[in-house]
Amino acid sequence: MQSAGGSSSSQGLAALSAGLAVRLADEHANSNLVFSPLSIYTALALVAAGARGDTLDEILRVLGAQTRQELDKFVARAAGEALRDRSGSGGPLVAFACGVWSDLSCPLKPGFRETVVDGAYKAEASTVDFRGDPNGAVGLINAWTERVTNGLIDSVLGPGSVTPLTRVILGNAVYFKGKWVEPFDKKKTQNALFRRQGGAGAVDVPFMRSRESQYIAVHDRFKVLKLRYKMADDPSNDNTSSFRTQFSMCIFLPDADDGLPSLLDAIASRPGFLHEHLPREEVVVGNFQVPRFKLSFHTSVAAILGKLGLRLPFHETADLSGMTEDDGSAGLPTVLSDVLHKALIEVNEEGTEAAAVTEVFYNVGSAAMSWPPPPPVDFVADHPFAYFIVEEETGAVVFAGHVLDPSRE
Repeated sequence: MQSAGGSSSSQGLAALSAGLAVRLADEHANSNLVFSPLSIYTALALVAAGARGDTLDEILRVLGAQTRQELDKFVARAAGEALRDRSGSGGPLVAFACGVWSDLSCPLKPGFRETVVDGAYKAEASTVDFRGDPNGAVGLINAWTERVTNGLIDSVLGPGSVTPLTRVILGNAVYFKGKWVEPFDKKKTQNALFRRQGGAGAVDVPFMRSRESQYIAVHDRFKVLKLRYKMADDPSNDNTSSFRTQFSMCIFLPDADDGLPSLLDAIASRPGFLHEHLPREEVVVGNFQVPRFKLSFHTSVAAILGKLGLRLPFHETADLSGMTEDDGSAGLPTVLSDVLHKALIEVNEEGTEAAAVTEVFYNVGSAAMSWPPPPPVDFVADHPFAYFIVEEETGAVVFAGHVLDPSRE
């Protein structure tokens, strides 16, 4: 993994992933969780493209980027190389898309359009009538969501989510469907008890099992499992560059049944923690069990982003003047009003299917020797754990979350 700890943007995305995981876990203490750090990161990068002054500086600080150019370059690399669809050659089916919808009264500024539509983000840009036909605008944006997520997410915006004050909506969507390098044998899947946190009892759920060697790292008070996704059958498909994509699901399993909160705090303690603790080699396994799970999650992350330090874009002093032309709103400021996020994931014997959408609203107003084999390592995920789907070359955290009860969707 060359650059997982290399660029500040990559480390910034890892830090945002961990920070969001901790805050979301605090606010949804009894719920399973799935979200896409990369989607939220990209949506905020779109905001940065139209921000100026202190507002831009604050967004860059939260995203861990030195400059807007570095931010644009990182997203372009992730979208152009890491998230390239490889389903035609046996790899994952991947889609990554950005969208911009602006009101008839305030067209996009040329510089913003050049960056977001023609440049790094390759966003689809549409003009809509938020004031005159809000329901039509909602229908158009939801149709885009359904198309780019292969129908997995059919809508994010509900009735009343767009108002006459809405001027711009920025969106990002990520879709991923990958098969394991070593699929699990369905015949070996058996039910067992998963112990829920806080003395909530146990649930009987299907566990996938294997005797094959696995990528596992054993650390103080936790273990990490890396399940790799199958990439292209023919390595020559990637001979255009030295770029070698590898997607993996990394499960962080605390030793203690109630150890997830402190483990999430540790992951969030510094940007490099997540990548530094990923397994580097295969080990012989003893008892190996991972539950199947299927999760969905839909929430506003605006308040949580505020707790992570993103406040200026939501304030009337925000400078988002680089985005659209003045619509003549009698001097009313353009501010960030909400950040909506919706994500789904399903993990089974064959692999993973996941999708996420983030939408940002702008309103006005508001060796030779023979050694004995090492002892086998057990990995039994029968109590709450965290997971991260990582693209290892760029270090991009594409999806993340935690499982508190695999029996609940």
